[in-house]
Amino acid sequence: MTPGSGTVYPEGVGTPADVEITLVTMVFDASDAARLAALLSQYVVTTRKVAGCRNVDLCASLGTADRFVVIEKWESPSAHIAHFDSSANEAFAASLGPVLRAAPQVDMLESISAHDLA
Repeated sequence: MTPGSGTVYPEGVGTPADVEITLVTMVFDASDAARLAALLSQYVVTTRKVAGCRNVDLCASLGTADRFVVIEKWESPSAHIAHFDSSANEAFAASLGPVLRAAPQVDMLESISAHDLA
């Protein structure tokens, strides 16, 4: 996760006109699970208030110890990119360094059958 880097996604990823819901997954492997869980919980609460965010869920892996997954739903790819590259998100990313074993895995997905119930 490199906030402020001008996130680039693969060519052909939908635009706001043709994507119903944009999903984002972020996978975090913790070196300090309690501290990471606290940081991610705060991130979820604040991100849910961001314009264009439809929902954010924080999950703990049942198969991999100390792994957390954040699943986000956005109105459009551009809404997610604006959040991802924001100064608030940059500060959040900087706070993660001491509690991660490795860089998070971030992926933006174009929904095929996901529907928002909101």
